[in-house]
Amino acid sequence: MKRRTFIRLVGGGTVAAAVATQTTGCQVSSTYPADAVEAWAGPSAQLDPRRWALAHAITAPNPHNLQPWLVDLRQDSVITIYTDPTRVLPQTDPFGRQIMVGHGAFLELLVMALAQRGLNAEVQLWPNGEMPATLTQWDRRPVAKLTLTPQKAINAAQTALFAQVLKRHTPKAAFDVGRAVDANTLRALVGSLDTKATARVMCAGTVDAAAIGTLRSLCNDAGTVEINTDRTMLESMKLLRVGPAEISTHRDGISINTPFIRAIHAVGLLDRTNAPQPGDTAHQTAVQRFGEQALTAMGFVWLSTPGNTRSDQIEAGRAYVRLQLKAVALGVGIHPLSQALQEFPEMAAHYANVHRQCLQKPAPAGPRDDTLQMLCRLGYPVQPAIPTPRRPLAVFQMA
Repeated sequence: MKRRTFIRLVGGGTVAAAVATQTTGCQVSSTYPADAVEAWAGPSAQLDPRRWALAHAITAPNPHNLQPWLVDLRQDSVITIYTDPTRVLPQTDPFGRQIMVGHGAFLELLVMALAQRGLNAEVQLWPNGEMPATLTQWDRRPVAKLTLTPQKAINAAQTALFAQVLKRHTPKAAFDVGRAVDANTLRALVGSLDTKATARVMCAGTVDAAAIGTLRSLCNDAGTVEINTDRTMLESMKLLRVGPAEISTHRDGISINTPFIRAIHAVGLLDRTNAPQPGDTAHQTAVQRFGEQALTAMGFVWLSTPGNTRSDQIEAGRAYVRLQLKAVALGVGIHPLSQALQEFPEMAAHYANVHRQCLQKPAPAGPRDDTLQMLCRLGYPVQPAIPTPRRPLAVFQMA
């Protein structure tokens, strides 16, 4: 649920000349290709209700924009959701927790969209049992089975929240440090999750200056750990999509379309096979970019569950997307800073610290312990958030 810019520059002083050769006499747009973001225009009203709902659900926030969802529509009045076990993050998300949170966001948007088409969805999570803890044992067992029946009335509050779905874009730029998030906004955001769908999820947050400072530093330090750990850095680098052709082809991952990076890529100076080291331009750029995010937080909000089962992770994702939709309605930016919650060994100290800071409890030792599922910064972006690419609707449907 984050995007960063990583480059390794080689060739020394030849870079400026090479870039100039590639860009002289032309203007290059940073806008993503239209086909890559077409999902955000909304589906045709003529689509059958299940596909219409799915067209909204695929816009759900998810880690590294992997979009790991699959659906089976072959049974009438049923939608069965699966996960693609190849679309995971074994280095930064070794137990697949964040992937499951993303599935929860997808599920919630699907249920909300179905309601707009007059369909109630009875959700059965894990009809064949929960996914194993080890990613190498993941299979194509269903995540959820939705049985659809006619719904007589549409909930007005749900409709108001659903109106934000295609406006929901995660702000990844710096926040305005001159504009505070007031306590009333935080209360409205936290209080919005008192719903049946998110009953097991607890939401809290802070706009206290001292607490903000502590969490800013914690998040920044955690981001540095991810950047300084070669295998976790490489995981992100391998998901870079640079320039219109790559972005249109993949429509997932970490999309970069800025003219300078495209020019470097065009002359063969973008290395995605080696992690940048301290002192490299690429390393400095990554650290600076993450610092702009973490250190401009003007508040924080977090979600926790009284356990860490796969169902808890799904419910956290359902709650998170509702929280983000409410934030859109309130006009405030909300952006996950997930690094401190990552469960690879080098992050262990920050993982323990963030649980102490937010829950006043130790890091969970098992699936029945209180678990921090999401940590997000709040603020007002200095640049408008933009839509991120989405794969075509057809690729998510199982044959």
